Amino acid sequence: MDHAFIVGSSVEPDELENRRWVRGIQASDHAVLESFFRSVQPRLLRYAERFVSGDAAHDIVQEAFVKIWSGREQLDPNRSLKALAYRTVRNLALNRVRDRNRRGELLQLNVVENRRPARADAATMEEELSEKVEGWIEALPDRQREALRLSRVAGLTHQEVAEAMDLSARTVNNHLVRALRTLRDHVRAYDPTLLSP
Repeated sequence: MDHAFIVGSSVEPDELENRRWVRGIQASDHAVLESFFRSVQPRLLRYAERFVSGDAAHDIVQEAFVKIWSGREQLDPNRSLKALAYRTVRNLALNRVRDRNRRGELLQLNVVENRRPARADAATMEEELSEKVEGWIEALPDRQREALRLSRVAGLTHQEVAEAMDLSARTVNNHLVRALRTLRDHVRAYDPTLLSP
């Protein structure tokens, strides 16, 4: 990601914004919490919906913000608040899934959500490829799939993904390299012309 540096500062704008959010939340500034919430809530919700559906995803995102607010005195301005939010949502969602033993139900929901009606027009091939790619992503090992979605869908940096997944940045990079290699192999086997320059 290309970041413009602030003149006279060695701190990137994202880092400055992160510090502003953390310090404001530590100071119990509700407006800063709301600013942070508005900034990340839509993507966090989509991320939570990978684990649970509907109202449960909304509840988990709300609960994550309550947890962040409750633990605001322990926040570190040098660590990504976004990554903390993703990690909190992930942990809450996984706990909910485990508590309700809904793994089978979630897999069925994903199959139904990813099934689209067939159309006899020019977009059919693109739609078919999109469904194939989603299936290939779902078939990736859990950590590779999660790293890929946090990086490519949620738009987190490798460091933020590492913090969200509680892994080293090197391990995240390894997961991403393996995931992308696997997807390239699937695409190549499906239609080699899709990867030609």
